[in-house]
Amino acid sequence: MMTEELFREDAALLTCEATVTGQGEGGVTLDRTVCYPLGGGQAGDTGWLVAGEQRWRVTDTRKSKETPGAIVHLVEGDPPAVGLVVRVEVDAARRQAHRRFHTATHLLCALLPYPVDGCSITDTYARLDFHTDEPFDKHAIEVGLARLVAEAHPVRHRWISEEELDANPGLVRSMSVQPPRGLGRVRVLEVEGVDLQPCGGTHVSNTAEIGALVVTKIEKKSAKTRRVVLGFAQSSGA
Repeated sequence: MMTEELFREDAALLTCEATVTGQGEGGVTLDRTVCYPLGGGQAGDTGWLVAGEQRWRVTDTRKSKETPGAIVHLVEGDPPAVGLVVRVEVDAARRQAHRRFHTATHLLCALLPYPVDGCSITDTYARLDFHTDEPFDKHAIEVGLARLVAEAHPVRHRWISEEELDANPGLVRSMSVQPPRGLGRVRVLEVEGVDLQPCGGTHVSNTAEIGALVVTKIEKKSAKTRRVVLGFAQSSGA
């Protein structure tokens, strides 16, 4: 059974009721969820499943390897029984960090117009690898990010057909992660007036919500790869 992905339409939704549809792969599958599974460079959500006085810690969320379209919630201890109705609760602080960092990477793409050759979004840092041999200016990037955050650009998603994507191949910036095919439509993320590209991740609704950012590291990973690592200004990043 496929899992209804509530997080695709509302990244601010942190809880829902769901029914356990299966056990295996280290956890349980649900008929619906607010938990984002590892993918597209973004880490999976953690949180809890709750039924009455029982609580199961969700240590990670992954796409099922056995059932296409299902999402596995990895849990500590004996998993809840199939058929049990549970309340799904996302770790709110972790989700918000993912939302802020993921939208920040879209701002970085707007400032550095090069193909992306790698991505990692966690709750402590965000990293993008760009396919270029051009040097990067740390101060200039930080100033550009601060400007885009302060300008408070609305952030929204919409769906386009696969045919529309094929007609606009320039929308795809990533060399390593391609939009999923076969569903007939593709989710795109728009930072108004700044960036537009396919993305299935969770995001803030306005760039002002990102807050102050710092570039914690710029590395030359190869002759044609430059890595930029972002952190929040109040933390040291990674």
